Amino acid sequence: MAHRIIISGGGTGGHIFPAIAIANALKNIAPDTEILFVGANGKMEMERVPAAGYEIIGLDIAGINRQSMLKNISLPFKMIKSLWKARQVLKDFKAEAAIGVGGYASGPLLMMANMMGLPTVIQEQNSFAGVTNKKLGAKAKRICVAYEGMDRFFPKDRILLTGNPIRKSSVAIEGKKEEAMHAFFLDAKKKTVLVTGGSLGAKTLNDCIKAGIPAFVAQDIQVIWQCGSYYYEKLQAEFGDSLPENIKLMPFLERMDYAYAAADVIVARAGAGTISELCVVGKPVILVPSPNVSDDHQTKNALALVNKDAAVMVRDAQAGSDLVETILNLLFDPEKQVKLSEEIKKLALADADEVIAKEVLELIKK
Repeated sequence: MAHRIIISGGGTGGHIFPAIAIANALKNIAPDTEILFVGANGKMEMERVPAAGYEIIGLDIAGINRQSMLKNISLPFKMIKSLWKARQVLKDFKAEAAIGVGGYASGPLLMMANMMGLPTVIQEQNSFAGVTNKKLGAKAKRICVAYEGMDRFFPKDRILLTGNPIRKSSVAIEGKKEEAMHAFFLDAKKKTVLVTGGSLGAKTLNDCIKAGIPAFVAQDIQVIWQCGSYYYEKLQAEFGDSLPENIKLMPFLERMDYAYAAADVIVARAGAGTISELCVVGKPVILVPSPNVSDDHQTKNALALVNKDAAVMVRDAQAGSDLVETILNLLFDPEKQVKLSEEIKKLALADADEVIAKEVLELIKK
């Protein structure tokens, strides 16, 4: 008999990629499984999920606006409306289980699934659980986590250490260094840094790399600089034809596997999905946590690695003065590179999507 499972959440790529990975794993294990996504209207999942071949229904739900308290007046009404719609969706779809991956929509959907007595599974991506997931965790049958010590937030007997589902194609870098160097028009004999601020880019990283160009040129270092589509045109206009050929500026990276394969050192934000990919890639990493996330999640994610000598961290506020120097020091310290690589690889959990999918199917059987 075909199982019917709802996956809810989204808002960022960091939530959407794991959700789609879990859906794909469910389809691989039990091909007749019927899957429905529930997202938040106006958020990126409403485009990304159909592009991956799955149906999605949107809820009119939003997060708390910390800049304008006036805009929060409608939140209770949106919540009631979303709970009501979630109930309808669960009934109409005849769902047997619900999975929440974080993001606005997972709150009302999983709350209603719990009220209706359906088995629910939470996928907590960060090392510090968010408010919604902590509440949902009280009734969830299973909480799938990416870090140790999560019994601070959830009932210990229901926690499963799975890691975060990752894009397998992005981390498949074995034997691709030569192809990658050709793809980026780089010299295999020169040291190469990958700087990535995620699909939207990161202003701090962009400002630091822009200021560091003379230092990189002086040391003949190559930089793959993924600046984000939001910043690309402005940066391109600023540089015109004056960008040195060692510096490869691009809005986003279609082939993340090539970027990872080409790099000797990687500089990145510390989102949960990014860190999970970096652990599997196993290259030396400098993390610059974003200060613009709730509960300072990214700093906590980064520290989970730093405390195991698996990464170097530069705080966002110090990046302007310290980041370029930290990159150069690491590039010219092969011993430290080897140590960081060895330690970050120990934290890799590559099959989270399959482990979570099997767990959900087991819960339905029970």
